[in-house]
Amino acid sequence: MATAGFKTESPFNGISEREHHESDFKYKRYTDYINPEGSTSEVVTLALFGLGRAGSIHLANILASPRVELVYIVEADRSKWGPSKDRWNLHSTTFVHPDDAAVVYNDQKLMACLICTPTFTHEEFIQGSLGGGKAVFSEKPVSQAPSGTLRCYQKSDAVGRPLFCAFNRRFDPSFSSVRERVRAGDLGHVHMIKTTSRDSPLPSLDYLKISGGIFHDCAVHDIDLITWILGEYPTEVFSAANSVIPEIGAINDWDNVAIVMKFPSSTLAQIDLCRFSIYGYDQRLEVMGPKGMLHVKNETPNKTVFSGQDGSAEVPMYYSFPSRHNDGYVRELEHFLDVVQDKASMSVTGRMTAAVSKIADACEESAKSGQPVKLAWTADELPEGYLIL
Repeated sequence: MATAGFKTESPFNGISEREHHESDFKYKRYTDYINPEGSTSEVVTLALFGLGRAGSIHLANILASPRVELVYIVEADRSKWGPSKDRWNLHSTTFVHPDDAAVVYNDQKLMACLICTPTFTHEEFIQGSLGGGKAVFSEKPVSQAPSGTLRCYQKSDAVGRPLFCAFNRRFDPSFSSVRERVRAGDLGHVHMIKTTSRDSPLPSLDYLKISGGIFHDCAVHDIDLITWILGEYPTEVFSAANSVIPEIGAINDWDNVAIVMKFPSSTLAQIDLCRFSIYGYDQRLEVMGPKGMLHVKNETPNKTVFSGQDGSAEVPMYYSFPSRHNDGYVRELEHFLDVVQDKASMSVTGRMTAAVSKIADACEESAKSGQPVKLAWTADELPEGYLIL
């Protein structure tokens, strides 16, 4: 009887109506699917280049989207064609060898190409796709060299078609929430921002040999995330790196990296990077300011906790990037489709992509020399709204 006086009217009387919180993007997606007014009759016709690690992730998301018609798959390994057709029921999709990619470029009904082949092939496929009037989604990096990246964006400008570089961590729900709160002033002026990125499982040596190195394969994600959150680029970087794994040292790469970046607003950033984390895919973010701290912890496949005589234990964190960043990949594709259909402005611009590459180059130079490297920025290198002092 102690709480009987707190009884309220039935929620069916309307007094307890509420909307879902904006953080529940999956419920928003659900309501869009069931609401006829939220549907679209326009379908994006798409070609997927590559059926490797990233390509397989994108293929699953493409086939799950009601907004996409997968017209072509461009894949060099013909032995994958038949099994992929059967596994994914792709009998209405045309498989094309890269030698015959002109068929894709010249198809006037095709609207977009998604490039997730090895890095050294990107520029050729991007140039061909843009030349054919297609919008392009490219896995990072756009090209192996800054000169190639510049040529691709120049082609994009010349033909008037978007070139989107896939920095998928921007689309992670937790990371994007941190950015929104930092930009809203919840922390005040940021004093320190830190990322931890430790990979699982250990990539194969065959992959590492063509990856472009740890700075351009891995660190670019952390660099992009930090600069995107802060809205400014560093003026000085310092890196220390080692090769604890001898096979990685033998290919002139590193497997552990620590990076410190100084920003013009006086904010400091730290990146903790490792090629091999035996305990799972370790992805954390921390941002601290005078008003408080925002912290993104590791995620787990479920929240089950077992308690026994030795204490309590949760299930391990996600094993690798396809599971940890599943939501980010889905949201990234949705953003690209919005860009293709003129429903959104592209959130990753050519200037942003070029800047991340420039910073990664400086970090790699510092690791080789053992000395800090200063960076200077001109107004035409910075995206609109980015800080320069």
